[in-house]
Amino acid sequence: MSNLQAVFLAETEELISTLESALLEFERDLSNLRTVENIFRVMHTIKGSASMFGYENLSNITHHLETIFDDIRAYKRQADLQILEITFRTVDHIKSVLRDPDLSQSENKIRQEQLLANIHLMVQQKDVRTSGPVFADSTAVINTYYIFFRPAEGIFRSGNNPLFLIDDLATLGKAIVVPIFRDALFSDNAQADLCYTEFEVVLAGGMTEDDIRDVFLFVSDTADIQIRHIAEGDLLNDLSFSSAFGNREQIPRTAFGYGIVASMVGAVQAKSTMSSVVAADVDRLGQSTSIRVSSTKLDELMNLVSELVTSQARLMLIAEQKGMPDLNAVSENIEKITRRLRDNAFSICLVPIEAVVTRYQRLIRDLSKELSKEVVFTTSGTETELDKSLIEKITDPILHLLRNCMDHGIETPEARRARGKKKEGTIHLKAYHSGTYVHIEISDDGKGIDPARVRSKAINKGLIREDAVLSDADIIELIFSPGFSTADIITDVSGRGVGMDVVRRNIEAVHGEVFVESKLNEGTQFTIRLPLTLSIMDGMLVKIASSDYIIPLAAVDKCFEVETRSLNGDCSQRLVLDGNLVPVFNLRNVFDEERSGLPITQVVKLNCEAFPVGITVDAIVGEYQAVMKPLGDMYQSQDEFSGATILGDGSVALVVDPSRFIRQLLSKSNIENLNKN
Repeated sequence: MSNLQAVFLAETEELISTLESALLEFERDLSNLRTVENIFRVMHTIKGSASMFGYENLSNITHHLETIFDDIRAYKRQADLQILEITFRTVDHIKSVLRDPDLSQSENKIRQEQLLANIHLMVQQKDVRTSGPVFADSTAVINTYYIFFRPAEGIFRSGNNPLFLIDDLATLGKAIVVPIFRDALFSDNAQADLCYTEFEVVLAGGMTEDDIRDVFLFVSDTADIQIRHIAEGDLLNDLSFSSAFGNREQIPRTAFGYGIVASMVGAVQAKSTMSSVVAADVDRLGQSTSIRVSSTKLDELMNLVSELVTSQARLMLIAEQKGMPDLNAVSENIEKITRRLRDNAFSICLVPIEAVVTRYQRLIRDLSKELSKEVVFTTSGTETELDKSLIEKITDPILHLLRNCMDHGIETPEARRARGKKKEGTIHLKAYHSGTYVHIEISDDGKGIDPARVRSKAINKGLIREDAVLSDADIIELIFSPGFSTADIITDVSGRGVGMDVVRRNIEAVHGEVFVESKLNEGTQFTIRLPLTLSIMDGMLVKIASSDYIIPLAAVDKCFEVETRSLNGDCSQRLVLDGNLVPVFNLRNVFDEERSGLPITQVVKLNCEAFPVGITVDAIVGEYQAVMKPLGDMYQSQDEFSGATILGDGSVALVVDPSRFIRQLLSKSNIENLNKN
């Protein structure tokens, strides 16, 4: 696969996601003309790029579907749910065609023929209106943008035509286009297959900056494209502005052609009540705002930063051993630069959770129809960012949880009315930061989990004994047991005994945790807690006997010194720390090490889920940036450690997973009730 083709596939997948999001918005309001424009624009872009890369089947079906939305935006037909439904089906088919462009699979070929037949029938049955618009757009906000477009000289050789791009740009609204011919065009060395023209465009309409950037999607890496919002409202309606384009000889022009906007803004500010252009924004028009980078390059960047962190730790150790002031100064400076570079690389690799929300919205919509349930899906905090590798790995677990909310949680409209609820159920996805973790909560207002029913199923499956004494919370936790299901009927949605155990296993595979809370007839909430990143973490380096360990700093509350003789040698005991009785675990005993001969033992107080817990260590070395390395297949069962790191002297330190570690210690020592004493 060529690099250009790979870019096309990646960009088309993004466009499909945008298209699905627009269709879901359109379904909520079939009278929103701006949404129709967005749908048409995305289809037009997919069609053009597909044709350019030889995906003729994709281009063909998109072209015919585009015709329907062109009729809607031209007030020639009424928008309805039938059009929406066939569009969703076509979007699903487009995803298959991307992987099978020649329709070599018979099911894809049959589906293409059926969809084309249905679309052709719709096109022929359009209801032409002559009495004005079918609907009015009450939500579109008019804005005016300035666009500078300088194509690469070799743009024609890549299969693109700048005039076509300008034509697509003009379809977004009202436009004035000013071509600028570079001097090279008139020289004797000018070549026919090179482009010597650049463009200045003032565009007014209901589009957004993202809509404009999408027009230049496949040339953004090679062309100089500058976009700036210059006014709210239609600036082209101002005669003092629009008429100036008729006499460009009087307009001063800079090297990048920004003189038109700079000179016209002053006149508009003096005579118009529209929002003014911020002068600083005009000065910054030549600055680039974003670039597209391959995820492979980002992975390589993170790997290099990780190696730099390890090398920096080695340099710091050498500086301490040599005792050379100059070397110490260099080491400290390298440490500062490394930390800033690490934080910068982290921020580049973070992706907002909203990037995958469209998939969840589509799932809820389709399941609502399949299960005959009315559900409102809401989100909050989806701007919360998470490492892109984590986003990819938690998408499926979240889909599982949403499917369970739909199938097991939300009741039918009739059942909800009988319980005095609204007929529409609600599923809410909330994301937020908490320290170095990201929490994702998925809650519903359905019937909740019935502990009695779960207990009965668990006894039947042999998961617990009939005389077992468990709290409701412990019983509800059984839903994560392998093979457990409360469904009475096996369907495509659930009931096969897989799902919840897979959810927990997949989340724990990325060092995350999942919790569940439920109230009968009120609803259920799943909470996923994930680390911000899997690559590098800030930790505390400690020693126990001859071994080194890393404890994540986010889990550390306080450190204390106690006399070693006050420890009774047992695995656990209770000590008074900060005036409170706290369970403390003697890790020398836990790790089968000999009793410490040191007079003083360090106690690290950790923030546990339910109550604080202390652990003993021989020495606290200090803060340490740990580059996480996997333990390997032979140590998969060591859940108390999330990985390992290489220290500056080349030795290995295990990275403790505090939550799992403490949970194991509590289970072994049977002291879950200590916080009640």
